[in-house]
Amino acid sequence: MADGPVIQRASERALRHDFGISDVLQVVSDARQETEVPIILFSYFNPLLQFGVEKLAREANSAGVDGILVTDLVPEEANQFASALRANDLDMIFLIAPTSTDERLKMVAERASGFIYAVSRAGITGARAEMSAEAEKLVRRIGAFSDLPVAVGFGISTPEHVADVWRYADAAVVGSAIVSEIEKAESPAAALKRVAAFSRQLLSS
Repeated sequence: MADGPVIQRASERALRHDFGISDVLQVVSDARQETEVPIILFSYFNPLLQFGVEKLAREANSAGVDGILVTDLVPEEANQFASALRANDLDMIFLIAPTSTDERLKMVAERASGFIYAVSRAGITGARAEMSAEAEKLVRRIGAFSDLPVAVGFGISTPEHVADVWRYADAAVVGSAIVSEIEKAESPAAALKRVAAFSRQLLSS
């Protein structure tokens, strides 16, 4: 629904290899042996619903997940899901966009925990040459309603983008550009090296 071709192809690869939520949670559990960096699951609602909301919350907590962001679950319809997360000490991350009204920003601020994800622009995911000026305005707007950290995503793909976002937000979210590096790799080990090198490059500005 919101993803560009890079993420769509990644989803197709996961389906071809029968890689699902249980596998993702196992990866998180394995990673927890090496790091205490917070980990967020980022998904559409249908796969989570099929897995089972209560089961997901329990197993995500057990694996070491810190929170979940469901891109197509709006606050008005998230009460049951949010309750299951709260019962298992998981944060409920919500999206806001430049098109969000002040009323909606206030609603998200009242219901979100952990942090708030600010979509930098309308449209689909994917690397862009330039960042939208709307993102900075949006971060200022949500600051009037919430003290939670704000992460900005959609289109961030260069060190310059990251540095620019860090001027006014707490985090920069890089998705498609990293998935593209994975797609180019010939093996899991090569993918790890590519992502590590690319991540270091993003921090170089």
